[in-house]
Amino acid sequence: MLPRAKKQSHFQTHHGIETKDDYFWLRADNWQEAMRDPEKLPSEIKQYLEAENRYFKSAMAGTESLQKALIAEMRGRIEEDDSSVPDQWDNYAYNTRYIKGSEYPMMVRTARDAVEGDKEEILLDGNIEAKDKDYFELGATEISPDHQYLAWSVDQNGSEYYQLKIRHLTTTKDLDYSIADVASLAWGDNQTLFYTRVDENHHPNKIFRHTVGTHPDSDILVMKEEDSRFFMSVDRLLSGNYLLLSSGMNDQDEHWFIPTHRLDSKPQLITARQDKLEYSVEQQGDHFIIVTNANGAEDFKIVSAPISAPHQKNWKDIVPHQLGRMIIDVEVYEDWLIWMERENGLPSIVVRYKKGNEERIHFDEDAYSLGIQASLEYQTDTLRFSYSSPTTPSSIYDYNLKTNQRTLRKATQIPSGHNPSDYITRRLMATSHDGETVPMTILYHSSTPIDGTAPCLLYGYGSYGHSLPANFSSNRLSLVDRGFIYAIAHVRGGEEKGHYWYESSKFAGKVNSFHDFIAVAEKLITEKYTKLGHIVCQGGSAGGLLVGAVANMRPDLFAGIIGDVPFVDVLNTILDDRLPLTPGEWLQWGNPIEDKAAYDWIAAYSPYDNVVAQDYPAMLVTAGVSDPRVTYWEPAKWVAKLRELKTDNNVLLLKTNMTSGHFGTTGRFAALEDEAQSYAFALWVVK
Repeated sequence: MLPRAKKQSHFQTHHGIETKDDYFWLRADNWQEAMRDPEKLPSEIKQYLEAENRYFKSAMAGTESLQKALIAEMRGRIEEDDSSVPDQWDNYAYNTRYIKGSEYPMMVRTARDAVEGDKEEILLDGNIEAKDKDYFELGATEISPDHQYLAWSVDQNGSEYYQLKIRHLTTTKDLDYSIADVASLAWGDNQTLFYTRVDENHHPNKIFRHTVGTHPDSDILVMKEEDSRFFMSVDRLLSGNYLLLSSGMNDQDEHWFIPTHRLDSKPQLITARQDKLEYSVEQQGDHFIIVTNANGAEDFKIVSAPISAPHQKNWKDIVPHQLGRMIIDVEVYEDWLIWMERENGLPSIVVRYKKGNEERIHFDEDAYSLGIQASLEYQTDTLRFSYSSPTTPSSIYDYNLKTNQRTLRKATQIPSGHNPSDYITRRLMATSHDGETVPMTILYHSSTPIDGTAPCLLYGYGSYGHSLPANFSSNRLSLVDRGFIYAIAHVRGGEEKGHYWYESSKFAGKVNSFHDFIAVAEKLITEKYTKLGHIVCQGGSAGGLLVGAVANMRPDLFAGIIGDVPFVDVLNTILDDRLPLTPGEWLQWGNPIEDKAAYDWIAAYSPYDNVVAQDYPAMLVTAGVSDPRVTYWEPAKWVAKLRELKTDNNVLLLKTNMTSGHFGTTGRFAALEDEAQSYAFALWVVK
């Protein structure tokens, strides 16, 4: 039976404008309690979500054999006995590995220069810890400086309320207490642990100091953030000489430091928060190395500051700002400064010796992805990085910083077989509504005809400066091998073309993301990669806002919409400062509580508020009851309103995970079920 949510009018007024929300009741009054314990969800809401789940299962029943085939294919591309490249630190080498059939990794260590067959210590086995649990997500794992303790955290319901435990590595037993609601953590010394704690609204706003073996009630409050827009974190700098205590939001940062030889000392401020000032901090010798957008460095620069006087007035450029070259990641070792930059949409790595010699690491493919893997050691001459492309599985390299030689340490294997030459990658540009050119990355099988007959899955995100990499995904091959074009739209809101690409999609400019996505879809059609009404678009979280908005604007373009935990009730969410993320979001979207203009522009594009009586594509929408990022009622309300108003007979499905949150099912194989459902839906609706 097709579910129908009841209508119960709820009125609210802002800036003299009264609005009616017939599905407001789906927002549980006890949402905070239900987030921690989904069983506390009110029965009426639970019954509606379960009815939608039954309908989802019934509607997708015809794809069950396809889903099983997809899962088998995707699993067949995963190397079941797998391990990371060991990270050396003092007398040990640490790595994670999977054994055949296991869902979760084991954290292990050996002697630093161990060879195959040498003794291995299992520090933490995720499969044992996850036994008999519906949900298991490992959070932070931090080894104490003397290698005697492992501090680790775990989320057991998807709410991202992590529980901190401390394990003695000689006994492999956890101490007889734990600490609830922990976010980040860092060791100060061998017996002292610093951690952030979240409040009842899921804001990490306090930093505590804990002594191993003492009751958590006696922990010392080190700092508290009073501004609900800012989230706090703590980190140990690579040298081990300082702890960094941070408070930040999307476009503003503030940092303090504590010497690790004086952990009870008062935190020292580096430079005070300022409107739109972003900076991050590392250390080299007697200076801090800082990446910042200060003084108009739109695409960021690298500066140094004496630790004895680190205020902004003493910052000195060491890698000056260059417009169009975005600095996106930095590693600082005792003798080396390494940074990753992006120019014209592609990343590269630059290495600089502290005496000034500089080398750029080159790559040949037209589209690819890079990642710098952080070292555990400050005194090192080795850089580790990852490389992949849409056609090439990930490879891990060690780069000798002295000789400029790279050594392949691991190449991801595809057990079922993979020939990169069977696939083609293209980088194209589309022209948006205002003349701006929008990059897209395309992957397809060499046998797929480019004559307008192929179906297409078009993926996008476009928020928070998050850039979508041109990386390898073995799961995508299940669509591509079936004749799909897989396309990524690098729309405004990311930073693929520099920081301005992000800035031009904030506030009233958010609509640029939607126009960019539409322009990419139209370009795919005009270039005969696909045809009108043969595209399935997909986006999750803020990417769900993207696909939700274009569903209202240009439903004719698409055969289907996949909205994964979509941020679609934008106006109501940004009007509610009690929700976990809302206060910090105002610098991204505007503050509609205080600003009438912000209210108007959000109301004009918010997907939920702009559902109208028109034909919509087939839709698959997901949600998670314990999701603190996009609360379950956003997708639930959106689907309910679509059911009421849409004028077509296309399928509309809502699947709510009743025991997990934002990131869906956990476990490397169990998570394939979510992917298979999305791909089966895409294949179904383009038949």
